Amino acid sequence: KLIRKLGNKLGLTWWAKVETHSPDVIYWFGPFLTKKNLEGNLKTFITELNDEGSKDISHTLIRCRKSEPLTIQ
Repeated sequence: KLIRKLGNKLGLTWWAKVETHSPDVIYWFGPFLTKKNLEGNLKTFITELNDEGSKDISHTLIRCRKSEPLTIQ
C-alpha cells in the first residue's frame, strides 16, 4: 500500500478513467503499479457498473498522479 501511495505521488501508477452515460459519471479506478494488474481488475469494475445499470461505458488507461475526487457526476 505504501509503495502504491508513493508511486501515485510520483505519477508512476496506472489509473482507468471510466465514463458512463445514463447516468453521466466519471470514475477514476486505481491506483495500480502495473498496467496488467489494472487491466485484470478493471473487468470486474466494469461488470459491476453494468450490473448496476450504467450504460455506454468507456475507459482510458492513464499513467498519472490522481487524487480526490475519484467520482465526478
